[in-house]
Amino acid sequence: MSVDLCDIKTIRAVMELHGIKFKKEYGQNFLTDAGTVCAIAEDCCVDSETILEIGPGLGCMTRELAERYKRVIAVEIDEALIPVLKDTLYGLDNVTVVNSDIMKTDIFELLGDYIDGGVSVCANLPYYITTPILMKLVESKFPFDYITVMVQSEVADRLTSSVGGKDCGAITASLAYYGEAERLFSVPADLFVPQPKVNSAVVRIRMHKEKPVQPIDENIFFRTVKASFEQRRKTLPNSLMTGFSELSKQDLTEIIGSCGIDPRIRGERLTLEEFCALSDALTNALK
Repeated sequence: MSVDLCDIKTIRAVMELHGIKFKKEYGQNFLTDAGTVCAIAEDCCVDSETILEIGPGLGCMTRELAERYKRVIAVEIDEALIPVLKDTLYGLDNVTVVNSDIMKTDIFELLGDYIDGGVSVCANLPYYITTPILMKLVESKFPFDYITVMVQSEVADRLTSSVGGKDCGAITASLAYYGEAERLFSVPADLFVPQPKVNSAVVRIRMHKEKPVQPIDENIFFRTVKASFEQRRKTLPNSLMTGFSELSKQDLTEIIGSCGIDPRIRGERLTLEEFCALSDALTNALK
């Protein structure tokens, strides 16, 4: 089925043909600009043979990815779109469509056979589940080369902020541990159907081959990061109390000071190295 899947009339015709509608619960917003689709497909990675596409929708991006990479594994949660993709991707022998929820998918089972040739991710993520999906991918420990996602513009600011910067959040520090995020370009809301209320942006994360810091205990490291952002307006000892209730405020204040960090600082101002030093001190204190 060789049609322009970015054309609004075609999108509606295909959906009518298959008797399907846009589903808000899956955050379905389909791109209607071919140039943007091609740019994402072209820039989503460097040299990977395999692309994991999350949420192929009607297959517009999938087709462009299939032209550029050795294979595409497209994971689609909406069962109603599977017969649509069978039609729109007809003849593309290097595409495999999997009807599954990526949050419940074993990444190594799905992609383990393709590690040697390099694997990257390309996804237009639903706004409501952006962070959980990103953390699912990085916490899987799968050796992705790149993870490229289209997200809400405000989220893109957070993902690409420097750790300790004004837009830094827990997701910023967590992702910085796994990779380096850069904003590729913005995508206006009017390039989607249905049109979302906010603009989007494409973010590419180059995954680290070696982590920039080496915490004693990764679990304590991420616990430290999360707790530091729980109450952004409070000083670091008060924030950490939400995640380390087994330690007193006095204990936490002394631990923070032992790391050369001013206890009056807010967690959002810490660098990745300071998060690591603090988590190591907390790890030792909890032994």
